[in-house]
Amino acid sequence: MTLRQELSSWLSPTPVPIQPAPVIGSKAPSTPNSALSDLNGQPTILTFLRHCGCPFAERTFLRFRSTASAHPKIKFIAISHSSQSSTNKWVEAVGGTGPIQIIVDPMRKTYAQWGLGISSLWHVLNPWGLWNVYKLGKEENIWNRPTESGSRWQTSGSFAIDRKGIVRWGGVALRANWVPDFEEAVRAIKE
Repeated sequence: MTLRQELSSWLSPTPVPIQPAPVIGSKAPSTPNSALSDLNGQPTILTFLRHCGCPFAERTFLRFRSTASAHPKIKFIAISHSSQSSTNKWVEAVGGTGPIQIIVDPMRKTYAQWGLGISSLWHVLNPWGLWNVYKLGKEENIWNRPTESGSRWQTSGSFAIDRKGIVRWGGVALRANWVPDFEEAVRAIKE
């Protein structure tokens, strides 16, 4: 990781046409990503991560992996917009994939299909979010890691899709420090 890579994560990424985020009760968006276009009638929980290196992405991923381990009949897919090599390195640093499937989407096309665009300055740098970065480090020893690729401005979000392809839970993160309750997502799609 170089200083240039770290600094480039603060640059606004190239805009991608964003579709409206799916609402609860709507059909899951069709996407150019083959892993998401055919869920084979299996209940699925998706989490679209902030950049690899973000402490909130790490906390989200750790909770996601823990929930996936407890619910093997549900498919869990994490989507990263960092490069494949950066994602692989980060996933290894945080303890591996466990039962999670990882999709790497550096062009952010899948993010865009799910309504996840560029965030605002307030979304990323609000005082409560910055306080939560410090608190997360002190309480859970999760600190910023080097950011080799990806953008701090990309919004995150999580969604639960039932076996019929209907979105039953989730949405776009309203702030950078949002960490979803994945057990709530499981309850929304369990039959």
